[in-house]
Amino acid sequence: MTKKVAVIGAGPSGLAMLRAFQSAKAKGADIPEVVCFEKQSNWGGLWNYTWRTGLDEYGEPVHCSMYRYLWSNGPKEGLEFADYSFEEHFGKQIASYPPRAVLFDYIEGRVKKAGVRDWIRFSTTIRMVRYNEAKGNFTVTAHDLKNDRMYEEEFDNVVVASGHFSVPNVPAYPGFDKFNGRVLHAHDFRDAREFSGKDLLLLGSSYSAEDIGSQCWKYGAKSITVAYRNAPMAFKWPDNWKEVPKLERVDENTAYFSDGTSKKVDAIILCTGYKHHFPFLPDDLRLKTANRLATADLYKGVAWVNNPKLFFLGMQDQWFTFNMFDAQAWWVRDAIMGRIAIPADKKALLKDVADRVAGEDAGKDAHDAIHYQGDYVKELIAETDYPSFDVDGACEAFYEWKEHKKQDIMAFRNNAYKSVITGTMAPIHHTPWKDALEDSMESYLRN
Repeated sequence: MTKKVAVIGAGPSGLAMLRAFQSAKAKGADIPEVVCFEKQSNWGGLWNYTWRTGLDEYGEPVHCSMYRYLWSNGPKEGLEFADYSFEEHFGKQIASYPPRAVLFDYIEGRVKKAGVRDWIRFSTTIRMVRYNEAKGNFTVTAHDLKNDRMYEEEFDNVVVASGHFSVPNVPAYPGFDKFNGRVLHAHDFRDAREFSGKDLLLLGSSYSAEDIGSQCWKYGAKSITVAYRNAPMAFKWPDNWKEVPKLERVDENTAYFSDGTSKKVDAIILCTGYKHHFPFLPDDLRLKTANRLATADLYKGVAWVNNPKLFFLGMQDQWFTFNMFDAQAWWVRDAIMGRIAIPADKKALLKDVADRVAGEDAGKDAHDAIHYQGDYVKELIAETDYPSFDVDGACEAFYEWKEHKKQDIMAFRNNAYKSVITGTMAPIHHTPWKDALEDSMESYLRN
């Protein structure tokens, strides 16, 4: 095997790619030379928490959108690695909604065991990827940030695993320039204690608004007002939490909404989503897609239809996360190694994309969306040697989770689910989520 593969990013998707190749090597396969580029100084992607916002020590945009007191907002039973259970890592079954430090430790445990750290060039960002038509390969321009050195290197394949929850979508509203409080995007939110005793306005009606609002409520915000554009989240919120129609404007200290109401607020947090952003890719290689389950222009959700030597991992909107990235990574590995043939006919690639879009569009609700993505994971696993697992069981955990949120949005994390890998039931966490103000790994793992 004389191939050389570049992997851009060492978060959960990029690490899944490294683990896929390492798994093949451990079974005796001749694998390509794999080089992973990671702009942060450690692996983990979004799970590599930093206090920094804005720019990092090298003047690069900070990748992290993780906040200090984040706990998983979905059951861990839906994301468990099929080849590395929580029980294997921690030596026991743990509760179903781990804080970020616990999940980071779990992610790290698998790649430490795999021994792939030497494949990663840390503090190295990618400036440009170009396809060389004559040679049939890619030139990657990398920037070694620590030594401030730019260099070029050629690769047969490129796998983009840089994520799509790190470049914020930041709208503007009339009066933001006059507002006396703080205006920030969820990407720059770090510590909920900053907003204790404050009247908060959140813009958005998806997971960021739900979870950041909940965090601030938990750590003592005076009131939470959430402005939605299309529809409210409509959970049974606490008494000091209100959902209102869209924001029209603000002045020095008051927000005005489309239903004619207004509210004095101390700070505004924009929970307005993220962009698929690839400044290192030219037009002929750059993915442009909405945040949806069926991405644009990716055969099997991973191979770039305009040049199938280029792959993208984890670019979908997500119910499944780590185990879906694994399913994708194993499939991409086998395509690169010639075990899976990608059709040469571009029409076949485009038809695959169109069929996936139609499949997603046919769904009516979240239940259908979970089932759709579960079927996608099963499809990819069936074509590789990734360990099969109970995908339908993971879907059931997601359905239960949705019901638990409807029952009590501030207590859904107090429930437990059964591992689809080991069959073991998770314990109920020792402290209800709203009272668990200390979220270190030591505290969480205490029996």
